[in-house]
Amino acid sequence: MKTKTIFLACILIVCFSQLRSQTQDNGLSSTVEESMLRATQYMLDSVSYNGGYVWYYLPDFSRQWGEMEAYKTMIWLQHPGTISMGHTFLEAYHATGNEFYYRAAQQAAAAIIWGQSHRGGWNYMIDFAGDRSLKKWYRTIGKNGWRLEEFQHYYGNSTFDDDITSDAARFLLRMYLEKMDPAYKPALEKAIDFILESQYPAGGWPQRYPLMNEFSKDGHPDYTSFYTFNDDVIWENVHFFIQCYETLGQERFLDPILRGMNFYLLSQDTCGAWGQQLTMNMQVAGARTYEPAALLPSTTFENAMLLLKFYAYTGDKKFIDAVPAAIAWLEKTELPKAQQEGARTHPAFVDVKTQRPIYVHRVGANVKYGHYYTDEDDSNLLSHYYGKSRVPLQTLKDEYKRLVNLSTEELTKDSPLAVNCFNQPNTTPQKYYDLNRFRIDIELPESEIRRIVESLDDKNRWLQKHAYISHPYTCDGTDNEQTEKYATTRVGDETDTSPFPDNSDQLYISTRLYIRNMHVLINYLKNTEHP
Repeated sequence: MKTKTIFLACILIVCFSQLRSQTQDNGLSSTVEESMLRATQYMLDSVSYNGGYVWYYLPDFSRQWGEMEAYKTMIWLQHPGTISMGHTFLEAYHATGNEFYYRAAQQAAAAIIWGQSHRGGWNYMIDFAGDRSLKKWYRTIGKNGWRLEEFQHYYGNSTFDDDITSDAARFLLRMYLEKMDPAYKPALEKAIDFILESQYPAGGWPQRYPLMNEFSKDGHPDYTSFYTFNDDVIWENVHFFIQCYETLGQERFLDPILRGMNFYLLSQDTCGAWGQQLTMNMQVAGARTYEPAALLPSTTFENAMLLLKFYAYTGDKKFIDAVPAAIAWLEKTELPKAQQEGARTHPAFVDVKTQRPIYVHRVGANVKYGHYYTDEDDSNLLSHYYGKSRVPLQTLKDEYKRLVNLSTEELTKDSPLAVNCFNQPNTTPQKYYDLNRFRIDIELPESEIRRIVESLDDKNRWLQKHAYISHPYTCDGTDNEQTEKYATTRVGDETDTSPFPDNSDQLYISTRLYIRNMHVLINYLKNTEHP
């Protein structure tokens, strides 16, 4: 009798909760869906170029920017560009069931496929005007972005930096799996083959591929063929292959996955740390001229956390056994309290030989005559690549402590490499893995949902201030004064085309804001669904 009473009480609680949710919603769900639709229609009709996007636009579309200023014929792939917009359209499709969003995702996919190289990868941006136009951009805007050295040279190959090629491939995988549409199979297979081909035998990946060694800047070797951890190059490729392994059900992905994981062990320095780049001889290497050959506390933290993830995936103790050395090194290299700045507890760079902090500075006014240098002085630090890092060391210690005593069965019960779901009746691998990368799962109050809805203007735009803009290209730098005026600024003189925040009240169309608002509203719809 007591059990029956409890059961009836639970039913009443559930019913009351649903009634309260319906009352609180008060028609807001339909308003949210309408606002999402209006905002997306504007992005498709007025903002999109051949299905693609950059990051920021002046409301009159007279200028536009990705990470740097973009031609009107250009779209950007980096987040929050075309790929992220495509992911968002698919999430809206799942939340609403409205085919309109699927068609929007198809347009983004078409733009991405158009820009795929003949080898199978992608560059940061796509120029629908072709290589002649893109090369001109590199000779002018790209060349004069002082701090954006990755855009100062036209390689003509593809990049894994900033999750470009791996996320483009991931989005095509999602599009293929969504309706098992064979139209996406050729581009997807070409991308898969490209990532497989570009993996080094030791398990790591270069930053760019096919390999190039033609851009030596200020006497520094071209770093783009080096093993690269920066911006999670290796992890994102491993991550993509895990998704392929699960969803396509093909054993061929297991070897590159395991070699990619093992590379984290092969590349760990004897002191327990990692650099961002390594030569083919596994020597720590520099990259851009403000990224010296050094060990990085931030990279060490991230790689150690990944080793714990790999341990949970495989149950192989070699991964967790490498973590204490990383923890010990991070403890050793923590800055004295007097030099810490809030959560910035560690130097950005640590000298391989001396194990002392290295700080990077710059002098000059522009890319032509300015330069970067290093010393041990922690004053006048760069603003665009700050000299001190946030390293949540306790998080690493807590995760290590949580995992170290778990049984193999407990540890690997949710491993994506176990794919136990394949053994379940009436299931297919294509329906198993949630491929979503961008998610805002926070539950905001209804007042914030209404604020987002009401902030849509009369043209169906979400506008924002303080976008990252740039000086328009006029000429190469002419000021050769070795000034420290720009030592701590994001941008140099008026010839520097690097981005900087606009602190005025100018409003901009922003894909980042659109993506953020859409994900909040999508999450609201998911949380207010009723049977």
